[in-house]
Amino acid sequence: MLHEEISVNLGERSYKIDVGQGLLDEAGSYLKPFLADRNVFIITDEQVKPIYLEKLEQSLKNEGLQVQSTLSVPAGETSKSFLQVERIVSALLTKGLDRQSVLIALGGGVVGDLVGFAASIALRGVDFIQIPTTLLAQVDSSVGGKTGINLLEGKNLIGSFYQPKHVLIDIDVLQTLPKNHFLSGYAEMLKYGLIDDADFFEELETNIDLIHGLDPEFLIAAIGHCCQAKARIVAEDETEHGKRALLNLGHTFAHALEAETGYSESLSHGEAVAIGIRQAFDFSVQQGLCQLEESCRVRDHLKKMGLKTRVNDIKGNWHFTAEKIVQHMQKDKKVEHGALTFILARGIGQSFIQKDVARTDILTFLDDDLHRG
Repeated sequence: MLHEEISVNLGERSYKIDVGQGLLDEAGSYLKPFLADRNVFIITDEQVKPIYLEKLEQSLKNEGLQVQSTLSVPAGETSKSFLQVERIVSALLTKGLDRQSVLIALGGGVVGDLVGFAASIALRGVDFIQIPTTLLAQVDSSVGGKTGINLLEGKNLIGSFYQPKHVLIDIDVLQTLPKNHFLSGYAEMLKYGLIDDADFFEELETNIDLIHGLDPEFLIAAIGHCCQAKARIVAEDETEHGKRALLNLGHTFAHALEAETGYSESLSHGEAVAIGIRQAFDFSVQQGLCQLEESCRVRDHLKKMGLKTRVNDIKGNWHFTAEKIVQHMQKDKKVEHGALTFILARGIGQSFIQKDVARTDILTFLDDDLHRG
């Protein structure tokens, strides 16, 4: 069985990430050290529940592990809310949650962020485990301990840094993932090559058929590579006071577009990130930081993969303006003393943090970008 193990080295908060095939069927044996003689609660969403919940429960049962209770939330970004956090914590307390309990997040990034945040505040902190069921969650949100919920004012504005006890990644779950959801996750995978690993970008660029075909060996290696890259960055900068901000490549643009579309089904997070990555490279070109050929290479790869690259690609009848987008950007977590911070690039694999980006520069760029579609 194909399998990789990655360590996230954070002292007493260190944990392992297992990546492989068929791991959900073996979840009980992998997770038994964390669950034995403890109350176990599984939280999933209404789309994942009928596909994978029973399989997980059976695997735990095979190892003599009992699930105290299961809960589900509506699928989608709107579940990252105070309403759902209160509902989850209240239900868990009613069903016997104590400080020795363990929560299992079975689902995509929304479930992982939501459950992680609930775990961080319930009884001032209980253990939780991530079992991500989307590519986006596997390569990004399940690793590193960022948890959070959204407000009308912006994405992930309420949250905490709270590390899981273990992350279990089964690539077989990607077989049931809708194509558009897989591509959304691919945008997050691609960013690891664009940040500081041009060789990884080239590997992805030259293996499009293997990616679309969900080749197991390639996927395990690629997902493992992303997890290792993120683990390395998180170990250096756990609470994002420096280098970890590089993982937000494209996200300042993306979060503003998501906010403007009301976190609706018109635009998934990964689709927004793809557009945001293209915008970050084009803005870098406009600022004289990056060669046009590099930006075009990124855009062309996104298109070949079938991802959105232009604002006009967003579904629905939205009226975007540069001013509205910048207003959303000014509520971004990376804003310092009112100044905009972006992750820009000098080329593929050469991203950097640029603080104090002039508001007039970004307004001009966005106005031109929106008029080009």
